[in-house]
Amino acid sequence: QVQLVESGGGLVQPGGSLRLSCTASRMILSVFNGYVMGWYRQAPGNERELVADITYNKITDYAESVMGRFTISRDNSRKTVSLRMNSLKPEDTAVYYCHARRNDELKSPNVGSWGQGTQVTVSS
Repeated sequence: QVQLVESGGGLVQPGGSLRLSCTASRMILSVFNGYVMGWYRQAPGNERELVADITYNKITDYAESVMGRFTISRDNSRKTVSLRMNSLKPEDTAVYYCHARRNDELKSPNVGSWGQGTQVTVSS
C-alpha cells in the first residue's frame, strides 16, 4: 500500500494562488519512479475528477478547466509531486487528493492509491 502525505490547501480569494504538495514517504525511490503521480479533486455532489498527472519522465496531462492556470511538477529524488494553482476561481473549490498509480495501470480513479485529501476553498 502506497502512503501519500499531502500538505497545502486552505482558503484563498478568487484570483489567488495556492500550492499543494504530496510525498510518497515510505516508497523506495526505484518504486516511485515506476508510478504516475497526480491530483484529483471532488466538489460536493460531484464525481472525483482528474486535475493533472505527471509521469516519471515529466509528461503531463491536465484537465481542460485548469489548463494554463495550474502546473504539476515532480521531484523524483524527493518522491514528491506538487500542484501550483494560479488564478483560482470559486469553481476550483473542492477536496484535492494526491493519487499514485503504476505506469501499467489504466488512468482511472478506480485504481491506485490516495492521499487523505486537502480542502481548497476559493471565496471572497
